[in-house]
Amino acid sequence: MTILAYGTPAGDQPLDRMEITRREVGAHDVRIEIIYCGICHSDLHQARGEWAGTLYPCVPGHEIVGRVAEVGAHVTSHKVGDLVGVGCIVDSCQHCAECADGLENFCDGMVGTYNGPSADAPGHTLGGYSQSVVVHDRYVLKITHPEDQLAAVAPLLCAGITTYSPLRHWGAGPGKKVGVVGIGGLGHMGLKLAHAMGAHVVAFTTSESKREDALKLGADEVVVSRNADEMAAHAKSFDFILNTVAAPHDLDAFLALLKRDGTMTLVGAPATPHPSPNAFNLIMKRRAIAGSMIGGIPETQEMLDFCAQHGITSDIEMIRPDEIEDAYARMLKGEVKYRFVMDIGQMAG
Repeated sequence: MTILAYGTPAGDQPLDRMEITRREVGAHDVRIEIIYCGICHSDLHQARGEWAGTLYPCVPGHEIVGRVAEVGAHVTSHKVGDLVGVGCIVDSCQHCAECADGLENFCDGMVGTYNGPSADAPGHTLGGYSQSVVVHDRYVLKITHPEDQLAAVAPLLCAGITTYSPLRHWGAGPGKKVGVVGIGGLGHMGLKLAHAMGAHVVAFTTSESKREDALKLGADEVVVSRNADEMAAHAKSFDFILNTVAAPHDLDAFLALLKRDGTMTLVGAPATPHPSPNAFNLIMKRRAIAGSMIGGIPETQEMLDFCAQHGITSDIEMIRPDEIEDAYARMLKGEVKYRFVMDIGQMAG
């Protein structure tokens, strides 16, 4: 099946409309007519060739929501007309320990929604900046939010699970003091989710202008991290800190805020390494620095259900497909609150 998409033939070329081919629906496949696709910072890095190994043509997009248009003969979990989503994963080996534990995100054979190996043309996966997608039913997620929230659900498929997974794994909840560093596409979801989980939530920002926004998003307190007195007031008090900043910065300043046995988990991926932390900041209080990457399929479904139950969506700005280059430029400048979402219905216009 030939469909329209937005992609690029090379890292130094802008994204533009192109035709791509989707495979026929197999016995275990679901064909989804895409309604909206969120715009992730990873999309830009991959399309521009800023991350090694980009395969061209590149059609980004791994925050996909839409409606089931066709199902294979052996599919029982989804039916035509269902609202569904596809996140960052469209395949995995299905036999390793990680897959058995529902942690396909850590499978060595995980296939990304774009730029992953595929038997389909052109030999690698093409993402959600497109009119439709065909995915094995194992990797298709149910959406139970009201349909009028569908566009704002799209970023949950990446930004939502990227923040939900570490918050759940390290036990954010009642009686816990949780910090969220950075108030952007990831950080604003971290604030909403930690608040809904019942934690006492403190937002860290370098910008005084974001104080009011952070409180509206679910923070109980806001700390301007450039203010030494504000930082010192929280020394040795946090159970957990979720660090969403994707630029190199001083990790020691935040490690000093952790209690004994506290953990700071990094989900931002800077292009160059952070300065090395002082080992004594870890040793003296048995603190830990950890990392986390999206989540497996069961946990992503759990996250979607949790968000539907608590009325959580992303704060978004809608764009037309032909506005993607402008959206990328604004995203680099931090000029979006807090995620762009592409209206795929306007692709044919």
